[in-house]
Amino acid sequence: MAKEVGGLIRKMSVANPTWGSPRIVGELAKLGILVAKATVEKYRVRPRKPPSPTWRAFLENQVKDLASVDFFVVPTVTFKVLFVFVVLTHFRRRVVHFNITEHPTAHWTAQQISEAFAWEVAPRFLIRDRDQVYGSAFKDRVEGMGIEEVLTAPRSPWQNPFIGRVIGSIRRECLDHVVVLNERHLRRLLDDYFEHYHRWRCHRSLGMDCPVPRATQQPELGKVVEVAEAGGLYRHYERRAA
Repeated sequence: MAKEVGGLIRKMSVANPTWGSPRIVGELAKLGILVAKATVEKYRVRPRKPPSPTWRAFLENQVKDLASVDFFVVPTVTFKVLFVFVVLTHFRRRVVHFNITEHPTAHWTAQQISEAFAWEVAPRFLIRDRDQVYGSAFKDRVEGMGIEEVLTAPRSPWQNPFIGRVIGSIRRECLDHVVVLNERHLRRLLDDYFEHYHRWRCHRSLGMDCPVPRATQQPELGKVVEVAEAGGLYRHYERRAA
Protein backbone atom coordinates (compact mmCIF):
# COMPACT_ATOMS: atom_id res chain seq x y z
CA MET A 1 0.00 0.00 0.00
CA ALA A 2 2.81 2.40 0.92
CA LYS A 3 4.50 1.74 -2.41
CA GLU A 4 1.24 2.43 -4.27
CA VAL A 5 0.69 5.71 -2.39
CA GLY A 6 4.28 6.77 -2.97
CA GLY A 7 3.90 6.15 -6.67
CA LEU A 8 0.66 8.15 -6.77
CA ILE A 9 2.35 11.08 -4.97
CA ARG A 10 5.20 11.06 -7.48
CA LYS A 11 2.74 10.87 -10.37
CA MET A 12 0.71 13.81 -9.05
CA SER A 13 3.78 15.97 -8.45
CA VAL A 14 5.22 15.29 -11.91
CA ALA A 15 1.92 15.88 -13.71
CA ASN A 16 1.16 19.03 -11.69
CA PRO A 17 4.47 20.83 -11.05
CA THR A 18 2.79 23.90 -9.50
CA TRP A 19 1.17 21.85 -6.72
CA GLY A 20 2.72 22.13 -3.27
CA SER A 21 2.69 19.43 -0.61
CA PRO A 22 -0.50 20.73 1.15
CA ARG A 23 -2.37 20.59 -2.18
CA ILE A 24 -1.31 16.96 -2.72
CA VAL A 25 -2.27 16.07 0.88
CA GLY A 26 -5.71 17.58 0.24
CA GLU A 27 -6.14 15.74 -3.06
CA LEU A 28 -5.20 12.43 -1.45
CA ALA A 29 -7.59 13.07 1.45
CA LYS A 30 -10.41 13.54 -1.05
CA LEU A 31 -9.53 10.09 -2.37
CA GLY A 32 -9.68 8.54 1.10
CA ILE A 33 -5.90 8.38 1.48
CA LEU A 34 -4.78 10.08 4.69
CA VAL A 35 -1.07 10.90 4.72
CA ALA A 36 1.05 13.44 6.56
CA LYS A 37 2.73 16.30 4.74
CA ALA A 38 6.06 14.74 5.67
CA THR A 39 5.11 11.64 3.67
CA VAL A 40 4.33 13.77 0.63
CA GLU A 41 7.66 15.57 1.05
CA LYS A 42 9.39 12.19 1.06
CA TYR A 43 7.90 10.98 -2.21
CA ARG A 44 7.16 14.08 -4.29
CA VAL A 45 9.52 15.05 -7.10
CA ARG A 46 9.71 18.80 -6.60
CA PRO A 47 10.66 20.49 -3.32
CA ARG A 48 8.01 22.34 -1.38
CA LYS A 49 7.56 26.05 -2.07
CA PRO A 50 7.54 28.51 0.84
CA PRO A 51 4.11 28.92 2.44
CA SER A 52 2.00 31.96 1.64
CA PRO A 53 1.75 34.80 4.18
CA THR A 54 -1.23 34.91 6.51
CA TRP A 55 -4.18 37.21 5.78
CA ARG A 56 -4.70 40.49 7.54
CA ALA A 57 -6.98 40.59 10.59
CA PHE A 58 -9.62 42.63 8.78
CA LEU A 59 -9.89 40.09 6.00
CA GLU A 60 -10.14 37.22 8.47
CA ASN A 61 -12.76 38.90 10.65
CA GLN A 62 -15.00 40.09 7.79
CA VAL A 63 -14.49 37.20 5.37
CA LYS A 64 -18.22 36.37 5.07
CA ASP A 65 -19.05 39.96 4.11
CA LEU A 66 -16.23 40.62 1.66
CA ALA A 67 -15.85 40.61 -2.09
CA SER A 68 -12.97 41.83 -4.25
CA VAL A 69 -12.69 43.07 -7.82
CA ASP A 70 -9.72 43.56 -10.07
CA PHE A 71 -8.58 43.63 -13.68
CA PHE A 72 -5.76 41.76 -15.33
CA VAL A 73 -4.57 42.02 -18.91
CA VAL A 74 -4.02 39.28 -21.47
CA PRO A 75 -2.24 39.88 -24.80
CA THR A 76 -3.41 37.95 -27.85
CA VAL A 77 -1.44 36.43 -30.70
CA THR A 78 -2.34 39.48 -32.82
CA PHE A 79 -0.99 41.86 -30.13
CA LYS A 80 -4.37 43.04 -28.92
CA VAL A 81 -4.68 43.63 -25.18
CA LEU A 82 -7.76 42.20 -23.49
CA PHE A 83 -8.87 43.30 -20.04
CA VAL A 84 -10.38 40.62 -17.79
CA PHE A 85 -12.56 41.80 -14.89
CA VAL A 86 -12.98 39.36 -12.00
CA VAL A 87 -15.39 39.45 -9.04
CA LEU A 88 -14.49 37.19 -6.12
CA THR A 89 -16.42 36.50 -2.91
CA HIS A 90 -14.06 35.69 -0.07
CA PHE A 91 -16.03 33.20 2.02
CA ARG A 92 -15.69 30.20 -0.31
CA ARG A 93 -13.21 31.83 -2.74
CA ARG A 94 -15.88 31.74 -5.45
CA VAL A 95 -15.43 33.66 -8.69
CA VAL A 96 -19.03 34.82 -9.06
CA HIS A 97 -18.48 36.74 -12.29
CA PHE A 98 -15.93 37.58 -14.95
CA ASN A 99 -16.04 39.39 -18.26
CA ILE A 100 -13.67 40.53 -20.99
CA THR A 101 -13.36 43.78 -22.92
CA GLU A 102 -10.86 45.69 -25.01
CA HIS A 103 -12.05 49.04 -23.65
CA PRO A 104 -12.98 49.07 -19.95
CA THR A 105 -15.04 52.05 -18.81
CA ALA A 106 -16.73 53.03 -15.56
CA HIS A 107 -20.18 52.29 -17.04
CA TRP A 108 -19.06 48.86 -18.31
CA THR A 109 -17.48 48.02 -14.96
CA ALA A 110 -20.58 49.16 -13.06
CA GLN A 111 -22.69 46.80 -15.17
CA GLN A 112 -20.43 43.91 -14.20
CA ILE A 113 -21.18 44.48 -10.51
CA SER A 114 -24.91 44.35 -11.23
CA GLU A 115 -24.48 41.10 -13.15
CA ALA A 116 -22.25 39.58 -10.46
CA PHE A 117 -24.85 39.97 -7.72
CA ALA A 118 -28.05 39.83 -9.74
CA TRP A 119 -29.00 36.49 -8.15
CA GLU A 120 -26.95 36.65 -4.95
CA VAL A 121 -26.92 38.69 -1.78
CA ALA A 122 -24.58 41.65 -2.31
CA PRO A 123 -21.56 41.73 0.03
CA ARG A 124 -21.19 44.32 2.76
CA PHE A 125 -17.69 45.39 1.65
CA LEU A 126 -16.04 45.55 -1.77
CA ILE A 127 -12.24 45.77 -1.92
CA ARG A 128 -10.67 47.42 -4.95
CA ASP A 129 -7.68 49.49 -5.96
CA ARG A 130 -7.70 53.16 -7.01
CA ASP A 131 -7.71 52.66 -10.77
CA GLN A 132 -9.45 55.49 -12.65
CA VAL A 133 -11.74 52.98 -14.39
CA TYR A 134 -13.77 52.88 -11.17
CA GLY A 135 -15.35 56.25 -11.92
CA SER A 136 -18.53 57.91 -10.72
CA ALA A 137 -20.81 55.48 -12.55
CA PHE A 138 -19.18 52.57 -10.76
CA LYS A 139 -19.25 54.29 -7.37
CA ASP A 140 -22.93 55.22 -7.75
CA ARG A 141 -23.87 51.65 -8.71
CA VAL A 142 -22.02 50.14 -5.75
CA GLU A 143 -23.51 52.65 -3.32
CA GLY A 144 -26.99 52.03 -4.71
CA MET A 145 -26.57 48.32 -4.00
CA GLY A 146 -25.74 49.05 -0.36
CA ILE A 147 -22.09 48.03 -0.68
CA GLU A 148 -19.31 49.91 1.09
CA GLU A 149 -16.11 50.31 -0.90
CA VAL A 150 -12.76 49.61 0.75
CA LEU A 151 -9.93 51.18 -1.25
CA THR A 152 -6.43 49.82 -0.98
CA ALA A 153 -3.50 52.17 -0.48
CA PRO A 154 -1.58 53.29 -3.60
CA ARG A 155 0.87 50.69 -4.90
CA SER A 156 -0.21 48.17 -2.22
CA PRO A 157 -1.55 45.07 -4.01
CA TRP A 158 -0.87 43.02 -0.87
CA GLN A 159 -3.89 44.71 0.71
CA ASN A 160 -6.14 42.80 -1.69
CA PRO A 161 -4.50 39.37 -1.47
CA PHE A 162 -7.45 37.05 -2.10
CA ILE A 163 -8.09 38.15 -5.66
CA GLY A 164 -4.37 38.57 -6.25
CA ARG A 165 -3.87 34.89 -5.48
CA VAL A 166 -6.74 33.90 -7.78
CA ILE A 167 -5.33 35.92 -10.67
CA GLY A 168 -1.90 34.43 -9.99
CA SER A 169 -3.39 30.94 -10.10
CA ILE A 170 -5.15 31.71 -13.39
CA ARG A 171 -1.85 32.75 -14.93
CA ARG A 172 0.31 29.93 -13.51
CA GLU A 173 -2.15 27.11 -14.10
CA CYS A 174 -3.79 28.24 -17.34
CA LEU A 175 -2.66 31.30 -19.27
CA ASP A 176 1.09 30.75 -18.93
CA HIS A 177 0.68 27.52 -20.93
CA VAL A 178 -1.31 28.76 -23.92
CA VAL A 179 -1.23 31.46 -26.59
CA VAL A 180 -4.54 33.34 -26.58
CA LEU A 181 -5.98 33.78 -30.06
CA ASN A 182 -8.82 36.20 -29.43
CA GLU A 183 -11.55 37.15 -26.97
CA ARG A 184 -13.65 34.09 -27.76
CA HIS A 185 -10.69 31.79 -27.16
CA LEU A 186 -9.86 33.51 -23.86
CA ARG A 187 -13.46 33.25 -22.68
CA ARG A 188 -13.50 29.52 -23.38
CA LEU A 189 -10.20 29.05 -21.54
CA LEU A 190 -11.46 30.91 -18.48
CA ASP A 191 -14.81 29.10 -18.50
CA ASP A 192 -12.94 25.78 -18.43
CA TYR A 193 -10.54 26.98 -15.76
CA PHE A 194 -13.25 28.25 -13.41
CA GLU A 195 -15.16 24.97 -13.78
CA HIS A 196 -12.00 23.17 -12.62
CA TYR A 197 -11.26 25.80 -9.98
CA HIS A 198 -14.67 25.58 -8.32
CA ARG A 199 -15.22 21.82 -8.46
CA TRP A 200 -11.76 20.25 -8.15
CA ARG A 201 -9.08 22.69 -6.98
CA CYS A 202 -8.37 22.33 -3.26
CA HIS A 203 -7.59 25.49 -1.27
CA ARG A 204 -5.45 25.61 1.84
CA SER A 205 -7.59 28.42 3.28
CA LEU A 206 -10.71 26.23 2.92
CA GLY A 207 -9.24 23.33 4.88
CA MET A 208 -8.09 21.73 1.60
CA ASP A 209 -11.63 21.74 0.21
CA CYS A 210 -12.94 23.32 -3.00
CA PRO A 211 -15.12 26.43 -3.42
CA VAL A 212 -17.94 24.02 -4.23
CA PRO A 213 -17.53 21.52 -1.35
CA ARG A 214 -16.07 18.23 -2.60
CA ALA A 215 -16.96 14.96 -0.90
CA THR A 216 -14.24 12.60 0.26
CA GLN A 217 -14.13 9.37 -1.75
CA GLN A 218 -13.27 6.30 0.29
CA PRO A 219 -11.19 3.41 -1.13
CA GLU A 220 -14.22 1.13 -1.52
CA LEU A 221 -15.50 3.40 -4.31
CA GLY A 222 -12.81 2.14 -6.67
CA LYS A 223 -9.34 2.86 -7.99
CA VAL A 224 -7.80 6.31 -8.27
CA VAL A 225 -7.86 7.62 -11.84
CA GLU A 226 -6.30 10.74 -13.30
CA VAL A 227 -8.72 12.83 -15.37
CA ALA A 228 -7.34 15.38 -17.84
CA GLU A 229 -9.31 18.58 -18.35
CA ALA A 230 -9.17 21.25 -21.06
CA GLY A 231 -7.06 19.05 -23.31
CA GLY A 232 -4.65 18.15 -20.50
CA LEU A 233 -4.06 21.71 -19.32
CA TYR A 234 -4.84 20.56 -15.78
CA ARG A 235 -5.95 17.37 -14.07
CA HIS A 236 -8.00 16.09 -11.20
CA TYR A 237 -8.09 12.77 -9.39
CA GLU A 238 -11.11 10.74 -8.38
CA ARG A 239 -12.11 7.19 -7.56
CA ARG A 240 -14.03 5.17 -10.13
CA ALA A 241 -15.34 1.65 -10.02
CA ALA A 242 -13.56 -0.77 -12.34
